[in-house]
Amino acid sequence: MFVRQYYQTCNGQRRAYWALVESYRTERGPRQRTVAWLGNVDEQGRLGVQQAAEGRGSDDRRQATLFDEEPPPQPRWVRVDADAVRVENCRQFGGPWLALEMIRQLRLDEFLQRVMERGEERVPWSLSALILIIARLCEPSSELYVAEQWYPKTALPELLGVPAARVDDNRLYRALDHLLPHKEELEVHLKNRLGELFDLEYDLLLYDVTSTYFEGKAEANPLAQRGYSRDQRSDCKQVCIALVVSRCGMPVGYELFAGNTTDVTTVETIVTTMEARYGRSQRIWVMDRGMISEANIDFLKAGGRRYIVGTPKPMLKQFEAELLESDWHEIQAGVEVKLCPAPDGGEETFILCRSRDRTEKDLAIVRRFEQRIEDRLTAMAARCERQRRDPQKVEREVGHLLGQNTRAARLFEVTVTTSDDGRAQLTWQRHADRRDWATLSAGCYLLRSNVTDWSDEELWRAYIQLTEAEAAFRIHKSDLSLRPIWHQKEDRVRAHILVCFLAYVLWKTLAALCRRAGLGDEPRRVLNELSELRLVDVVLPTDQGTEIRRRCVTQPSEHQAILLQQLRLALPRNINSIEM
Repeated sequence: MFVRQYYQTCNGQRRAYWALVESYRTERGPRQRTVAWLGNVDEQGRLGVQQAAEGRGSDDRRQATLFDEEPPPQPRWVRVDADAVRVENCRQFGGPWLALEMIRQLRLDEFLQRVMERGEERVPWSLSALILIIARLCEPSSELYVAEQWYPKTALPELLGVPAARVDDNRLYRALDHLLPHKEELEVHLKNRLGELFDLEYDLLLYDVTSTYFEGKAEANPLAQRGYSRDQRSDCKQVCIALVVSRCGMPVGYELFAGNTTDVTTVETIVTTMEARYGRSQRIWVMDRGMISEANIDFLKAGGRRYIVGTPKPMLKQFEAELLESDWHEIQAGVEVKLCPAPDGGEETFILCRSRDRTEKDLAIVRRFEQRIEDRLTAMAARCERQRRDPQKVEREVGHLLGQNTRAARLFEVTVTTSDDGRAQLTWQRHADRRDWATLSAGCYLLRSNVTDWSDEELWRAYIQLTEAEAAFRIHKSDLSLRPIWHQKEDRVRAHILVCFLAYVLWKTLAALCRRAGLGDEPRRVLNELSELRLVDVVLPTDQGTEIRRRCVTQPSEHQAILLQQLRLALPRNINSIEM
């Protein structure tokens, strides 16, 4: 027995009442019932009732129970029928428990409990939100699957104290609605907490944009539009996600844009949003060439912001003379860089970069497309000589051919003429100068920056960190199943992406813990290994006809024990079932 506090609103005032509650077991699991209503008792009265319920008296004579009858004596040992020992209720433990441990280290549970005010619901919205986040990390799926299939098969009912019977898809959908208004506060809290845990610096911000598509029409969602699809699903509507991460890939924040938004138009919005949220310190913005226009460069300069950005491929032509020179600086095997002044004499610094592996790849691609175009043009010219072909139809075929092989299309000049008898005549030739330029510029790219106190190697390494943002998108889409989006309403779509973002924070937290423990950077392997741990009920039948039931976690293997030791995590000894 124990004492529990209840609240009731009367005449606009919230009053506290106390009750004596007893826990007991049934065939359907542990249950609780109210033994007595105590009313508004003081602290001394509550302690007296609690001591009586627990069998602790104030004098030497110890009271066994709250009532007069004496309990039957308990044997100190019993005989167990070894042949009848069995294991019941095997549930997933390692994955949900590990996720909950990271949530506690991030103090995400405390934050959600504080900002998501509790009303008259029996399960707090903060706990429902945690269920969604943990499920997204461990087994991404729909809210219906989580409620009906996944949650009852895990140890979360015991870890969170929320019975499986109280979790359904409607509750999880409503939890999305209650979570979304706290997006900005969540981002600020997590950014600060991650910085404290892992001593992170946010001097370098990496920015990139991706898209994810919808299943369904999403007609009432203004974000769902057709645009350039990174998922090769131009047949579906999509939404664009702009993500900002630190130099090690830790998420800082994100924003959503309509699916037909071009990358270059998002820069000003993202920069001003992040500065309003975290302040305008001397950060360096790193972006790829798809984000850059002269208007964006002017915007960054006007605000005194520092940047390292990629440039469009045609701009490389201005540095043809520098490409031919031999004063390159090799910063690692197969990678060379060199600093170049701005062509207009400005204050910017340009960094020429050349990769041996990328050169070989680019040349191989150009050769393959060049050979494909040449073979096809030769066949088309021969066909025009044999058959009476319509010139307009031949022109369309040529355009389609060059459009399919754009990497080598500029190397050819194709002409379609009409003979005296109305036949199509096809002639073509190569541009030797363009082919020479394609060979010279293969594997080369150009960066620009207004950071003048860094070396060429430091600037290049900062730009290469953009791979962290690209990796973040891959994890979102593959491991966390961000795509496709099945929600149709705008707010539900925003909440779905927020849950994926929070699950990614847990992913990166585990990755940072692994690196700090010397386990490399393989959070998925660690999560999969520890997910093999199970929570089971061990039933020991005795010779007296009763059964002893113990709930425990399976013994970790040698490999799992090493992981837990390196991560400084300890499995709980006792798991108690809590009914609400």
